Amino acid sequence: MSIGKRWFFFQVFLILLSPIAFSQENLEGKIVSNGKGLEFATIYLPDISKGATSDSLGYFSVQGIPNGIHRLEVSLLGFKKKSLEVSIPSKGFFEINLEALDSSLDEVVISGTLQEVSRSNSPVPIEVFKEGFFKANPAPSLFESLTTINGVRPQVNCNICNTGDIHINGLEGPYTMVLLDGMPIVSGLATVYGLTGIPQSLIDRIEVVKGPASTLYGSEAVGGLINIITKHPDSAPSLAFESMGTSWGEVNLDLGLKSSWGSQIQSLTGINGFYYDNPIDHNQDGMTDLTLAKRISVFQKLDFERTSRKGFSIGMRYLYEDRWGGQMNWTPAYRGGEEIYGESIFTSRWELFGNYELPHLNGVNLQFSANGHNQNSVYGNVEYLGDQRIIFSQLTWTQEAGNHQFLSGIAYRYTFYDDNTPATAGTNLDINQPSIFHLPGVFVQDEIRIQGNTSLLLGSRVDYHSIHGLIASPRANLKISSEDQSLTFRLSAGNGFRVANVFTEDHAALTGARQVIFKEELQPERSWNGNANLVKKFYTDRGVFLSLDGSLFYTHFSNRIIPDYETDPNQIIYGNLNGYSVSKGLSLNSAFAFPSGLEGNLGFTLMDVSFEENGEIVRQLLTENFSGVWNIAYTSPKGSWKIDYTGNVYSPMRLPLLGDLDPRSEYSPWWSIQNIQITKRFKNGWELFGGVKNLLNFTPPANSIARAFDPFDRQVQFAQDGSVIATPDNPYALTFDPTYMFAPNQGIRGFLGVRLIMGD
Repeated sequence: MSIGKRWFFFQVFLILLSPIAFSQENLEGKIVSNGKGLEFATIYLPDISKGATSDSLGYFSVQGIPNGIHRLEVSLLGFKKKSLEVSIPSKGFFEINLEALDSSLDEVVISGTLQEVSRSNSPVPIEVFKEGFFKANPAPSLFESLTTINGVRPQVNCNICNTGDIHINGLEGPYTMVLLDGMPIVSGLATVYGLTGIPQSLIDRIEVVKGPASTLYGSEAVGGLINIITKHPDSAPSLAFESMGTSWGEVNLDLGLKSSWGSQIQSLTGINGFYYDNPIDHNQDGMTDLTLAKRISVFQKLDFERTSRKGFSIGMRYLYEDRWGGQMNWTPAYRGGEEIYGESIFTSRWELFGNYELPHLNGVNLQFSANGHNQNSVYGNVEYLGDQRIIFSQLTWTQEAGNHQFLSGIAYRYTFYDDNTPATAGTNLDINQPSIFHLPGVFVQDEIRIQGNTSLLLGSRVDYHSIHGLIASPRANLKISSEDQSLTFRLSAGNGFRVANVFTEDHAALTGARQVIFKEELQPERSWNGNANLVKKFYTDRGVFLSLDGSLFYTHFSNRIIPDYETDPNQIIYGNLNGYSVSKGLSLNSAFAFPSGLEGNLGFTLMDVSFEENGEIVRQLLTENFSGVWNIAYTSPKGSWKIDYTGNVYSPMRLPLLGDLDPRSEYSPWWSIQNIQITKRFKNGWELFGGVKNLLNFTPPANSIARAFDPFDRQVQFAQDGSVIATPDNPYALTFDPTYMFAPNQGIRGFLGVRLIMGD
């Protein structure tokens, strides 16, 4: 064959081959966020240096792309950069979802106003924590998960049984109201139990409001509130499973299921189980470092589809827990006896809550809840049997008129409490007299949109307590924002009140280690609060996001009830403060996100919580002046690996001593709990996670429990006035006391877990 013919056939071969080897295709798609198209997004293929920009509806088209697998990068100011692989020719139309660097602008919140509103438009400053927050430091209960929220500190109140409460801006647990789907079912005896046993896969978010909220929620919402909001069945995964164990022997199991009961009922079912049965005494004081516990909780939520399209949902939860702590050789056979010391608590709790929009009246909504809490406890040889039942209902009406949005409502709370202590005994101690009170209330609120992004919220509430009479709670909130929502200023003022029940709120009153003394009939506590909040958000053209959220707060209390541990080491004396108490300070939160996958939150709070009585200013016990928290994460470019580093740090707190001779330090040291976690994500919905908790292995001093070796005070000598006599066997004049507690006794430990999310 001649050279000319060979060249001819070679050219024909190249022509025939070119559609296969050198064909080019187009890549078309849409850039969205939360279902909305995004304009001016940059779409770029770095290996071939081709790209495009999305139009006003989010659509894009990149022309002339060679066949094969290419890396696609999508970026837009204010959103996280996204990288993915695409195969050309493509099998269809691409819809690429971008995640906002600051998703808070569109977050819907309800805790501040009892109405659904975007967080950026809420006149009340609200902090929102989504499911990623809980995954960063997985824990068996929400109580432990709150340790990295700025200004919020879970306080363990007892070295032995490890019960606790939630402090907000230095105010103790009784001043914090905990809600479940907006219903005040967690109060009184519930304490820490209300924050356990809720499968975290079913939690949509937690909303935190700092400062009085009694205008909308009544008694107990004095220091702030925590609203746990569960997922709607539409947004819940079909199956969510999580199991985690620690090197201490703790095992936690969460299971969430979504199902349909016929064509009109959607169901969410959650089961939580926790098991820990491994006594550990690393500090060698003879007592367990961590309470042993067996817990089971079942959660059920039903959402009904009505022909009127109005909402109707019902939720139920049941929790049972058996927990104990004490001397290492304690067994149930010693329960309530005087041979070996143990604190054993059986808890049985049920909850019912719901929401119903009335069918023929626009904007009228009925909310209701009920709960029962039964506690069978022994603290050494002291038995405590408590029974509490609370019924709550609330009818609200919302309407708009011009630039006014009105909310009005009536509420009613019934509380029944009975126990085996003198607290519910009549004038004749042989006759039991349970505590029963009714608390009806009426409230009104007007949110006025003044102009542009300025709004003013005015509200007032009046409750009638069946014992204490009328109690009024007004408030006012002002919000001013820039046009682009990058700068927001909020100013708040309000009043709160609380009707106290010592035996349901203060664990120390139950332990039997001290005698409980009431100086007088306790009157409702009152508070006035002022808060100034400024939020500034920054975006850079390199895809970096930064936000700063600063607040100044001031709360003034009257009639405050402060337990007196110091007048007599054998007593806790309760009475209304003859003076005033103040909680004041400032807090700063910052959030950041980089295109590289590094993101996180940093925050600190400076505060002074003290009280004045008889001309003397005294710093409150168990309250820090400084606290800092952080949550820093790095996600690999493909999203398959993630590292979380979380922690907190606290300044010294004043601690309850047993007298001038007590050798223990009056103040705690600076202390910090830090954790690290690595998560591996798989494409089929599985996640494997593990890490180390309490990296620094910080624990309180080994002598935190006074005379742990003599829990029944057999070797203690008392004077006729009840004071302790110093003896050679007891040179510091101490009695057994587990209330010197500021941090968990649980040291460093590893953890490993597996998670499965299907149909998300």
